[in-house]
Amino acid sequence: MIPHLDLKQLNRPYQAEIAEAMQRVAESGWYVLGKEVVSFEKRWADYCGISHCIGVANGLNALELIFKAYDFPEGSEVIVPANTYIASILSVTSLGLKPVWVEPDIDTYNIDPHKIERMITSKTKAVLAVHLYGKCCTMKPIWELAQKYDLKIIEDAAQAHGATYAGLKAGNLCDAAAFSFYPTKNLGALGDAGAVTTNDAELARKISSLRNYGSTIKYYNDHIGTNSRLDELQAAILNVKLNHLDAENQRRRELAGYFLSEIKHPDVVLPTAKTLYEDAWHLFVVRHPKREQFIDYLMDNGIQATVHYPVPPHKQRAYAEYSHLSLPITERIHNEVVSLPLNPSLTNEDAAYIVQTINQFAFQSHAAVGYYSGL
Repeated sequence: MIPHLDLKQLNRPYQAEIAEAMQRVAESGWYVLGKEVVSFEKRWADYCGISHCIGVANGLNALELIFKAYDFPEGSEVIVPANTYIASILSVTSLGLKPVWVEPDIDTYNIDPHKIERMITSKTKAVLAVHLYGKCCTMKPIWELAQKYDLKIIEDAAQAHGATYAGLKAGNLCDAAAFSFYPTKNLGALGDAGAVTTNDAELARKISSLRNYGSTIKYYNDHIGTNSRLDELQAAILNVKLNHLDAENQRRRELAGYFLSEIKHPDVVLPTAKTLYEDAWHLFVVRHPKREQFIDYLMDNGIQATVHYPVPPHKQRAYAEYSHLSLPITERIHNEVVSLPLNPSLTNEDAAYIVQTINQFAFQSHAAVGYYSGL
């Protein structure tokens, strides 16, 4: 079986470095908000090309802390993509804010910037741009709307480590951005971890306080905060793996290019190739109108495919009050998407087998002109 993602295999090349880093933390005697966190925060800010990084416990907390720091009035509206993972929406509603759902662009799966303006009201305070599957949103029109209506832009960059737009990296396309370093992410810890990036020094100071019980000086609390701190152990592991992120992303792009060129089944809708070398390719997501049969076929042939995500947030039981919304593009995407194996541990032979198997689904492959010469 070709797994969708084998974390043990993915981390194997760095085991010695990771073990050394973990030993260093164990011997330091300082396990929370110490030198490893400070080092990673500086390095991640530099990597993203931004001024400030605040390490937090996970990606959802990162988003929640951003909204909490902005202190929007309860009931304020936030423009959100209808096509996203539920964590994006949870970060809005957990702060008493109202999500205003906008359909995606069917070609990118990200929020359609041309559908945002009609949803803006006097209560709108922010736009949440989720860079789904490793592809940055089309940010230029969102920047223009934010300036026109005095809105904040918040990035959910949990899946976009190293992705770029207009020469800028994800995490540096907005007022504040949230990252997850969950183990499956392009830059993954060995547990939960997250971060906030921003160029706003005051916002960074406030989030640094909020993550630590609202305290800047020990036992003195300026805000009603929470406990959401990136621990030393995960920071040390992230410091190791950050050294290899660009090389791993390049491998992902090579594999994505090969798939885009060689998968030629007419019923398989491929992701757009326009931004091949800008995307981080966290996931390689195709669509098929008969998804269950397609997945069963792949599994029967030793290829583990999965679905990101089977149920859109507005159709989840948790958000039953929004189930009446008509969001046909979002629902079509969630009914058809299939995530193929694509990660740095995938071999050329595995990639070729995946292509061959897909092209033989139900009938022979049709000829098509590719733009990529191969791996």
